[in-house]
Amino acid sequence: MQFTARHRSTLLSLLITLSTGLSLSTGCGADSAESSDWPSSSDSEPATSGGSNSSSGDDGDEGEAPLDPARSYPTKKDAGAAKAPASALDAGAPSGATATPTTPSLSDQSDDSPESVATTPPKAMPAVVSPFVDTSKDPFSTFGADVDTASYDYLRQSLQTYKQVPRPELVRVEDYVNYFKYGYAIPAADAAQPFAISLAAAAHPLGRATTLVRVGIQAKAAPKTENKQANLVFLVDVSGSMADPLKLPLVKRVLNEALKVLATTDKVSIVTYAGDTRVRLAPTLVSSPETITKVINALEAGGGTAGASGINLAYEQAQAGFVAGGINHVILCTDGDFNIGVSSNEALVALVKEKRASGVTLTALGFGRDNLNDAMMERVSNAGNGSYSIVYSEDQAIEYANERLLSTIVHVAKDMKIQVEFNPAEVLAYRLVGYEDRAIADTLFRDDKVDGGEVGAEHRVTALYEVVRTGGVLPTGAGVPALSAGEASTGAREVDPSELVRVKVRSKAVTATDADPATEVTASLKPADISPTPDADLTWAAAVAGFAEVLRLSPYTSANDLATVETLVTAQKDRDSDRAEFVQLVGTARALLNK
Repeated sequence: MQFTARHRSTLLSLLITLSTGLSLSTGCGADSAESSDWPSSSDSEPATSGGSNSSSGDDGDEGEAPLDPARSYPTKKDAGAAKAPASALDAGAPSGATATPTTPSLSDQSDDSPESVATTPPKAMPAVVSPFVDTSKDPFSTFGADVDTASYDYLRQSLQTYKQVPRPELVRVEDYVNYFKYGYAIPAADAAQPFAISLAAAAHPLGRATTLVRVGIQAKAAPKTENKQANLVFLVDVSGSMADPLKLPLVKRVLNEALKVLATTDKVSIVTYAGDTRVRLAPTLVSSPETITKVINALEAGGGTAGASGINLAYEQAQAGFVAGGINHVILCTDGDFNIGVSSNEALVALVKEKRASGVTLTALGFGRDNLNDAMMERVSNAGNGSYSIVYSEDQAIEYANERLLSTIVHVAKDMKIQVEFNPAEVLAYRLVGYEDRAIADTLFRDDKVDGGEVGAEHRVTALYEVVRTGGVLPTGAGVPALSAGEASTGAREVDPSELVRVKVRSKAVTATDADPATEVTASLKPADISPTPDADLTWAAAVAGFAEVLRLSPYTSANDLATVETLVTAQKDRDSDRAEFVQLVGTARALLNK
């Protein structure tokens, strides 16, 4: 193997990382996580429930997971305001999440392949992993619903097209888990409540000495009587970087396919941006497809990027074609490299939030790989009450337009917030797997002015909690954070003494204003509901989450888990084509990690 420029870059990254005082994982590739030590059911020394705030310098109580002296472990939530500042979804990772250093084994696969030399991974937030939280001090876990799939789209692109494993910071566990369909009960289209809650708990399918609790939310289908007129504005990046065959040509394919699924009464506008911005198509009814396709097919790439100006012009077109009581939505199609005008994440988020108040939502579609700004795309779509996906092939462009476009813009609930309350008498500690950047301060759960997440027709939201029961043993091992004290909890405890966990979901009708109150529904599980054998859906979700955590270099998992994951998912490969594809992806990833 030749010592390439990529190897020199990796070595430089390692030297920089070491100079900042971070400790790297003890090994590379498939061996990097093997030092994680999960307690078995035969371990006799239970951990105490008195967690400590390790960032304050406390040594921690006897029985807690030991600290790695080479790393620092802030608490999950230092305080309500710190957990979620002005907007609950702009806080990034929760304050107790532990950053995971990038290792060369996951960022530099296929050393001698042209793809690995010619491509540049996207810009992303650092990988973080939330710790276990002491239930006696903070029994509440609160987060906004999220149905994005971009991180899983990127996995498919990386493994299928480039034969590379994605970097840890580009792996969002919730995107992986939420990509798949589950057998949750679907509310009737005319049901008063737009979603149903499905709870389950069982021994961890990966053989850990923990209990896995699943919170599933299934949205109803949009009633046929609610065929709202759509007013869509496609904001298309035509800068020079979009000339790649996997970028602008795929944008054009999505737009042309979209005309096949939209109603003839729907409106379409097209705004492009590069060195300057232009309205290529004013609001036009889909009943005139020739006019629209002529504009689509004439799009060409070239010039710089003025993304912020393009967004402003797109919103102007959305207002020009605004449909009262309808669907008014901007779909941003870009590789995410906003290098002219307003270019910081914070400024773009503020801009999109300001425009959101007018009733126009925004979805982000990422194309290509070289310049994809993952962090910007996710935050802007969250701020726009939309979703974020990646399109990377012609087949996937067709799939998105035909299967996902309408479901992502036809919402059945908005500002959905989920609060899970554990019973300290039954649960020693818990951790939410994923959703690190969707955390909301517990005290803001019933503040209906705080933004939550939007849920589209027939969408599913799945969240997994790993739970250590009272008298159980916390996981230990290199890099495992200390038990977190969590957020100072002053609110009333609502979980019943007979319950294991109570789940509360607040949301608003899609027509509600920011000032309108939300409705709340609850569901709960009792200790007797814990099954010794997980059902097929819980097993699948656990296996997918375990796979994502291995790629994320989570200290709570081990590369050895991949063999178990592959066995579990292979048993379900015939359920649908998405599961069959995932089995292939797991096999490809294992082969790359074992090189």
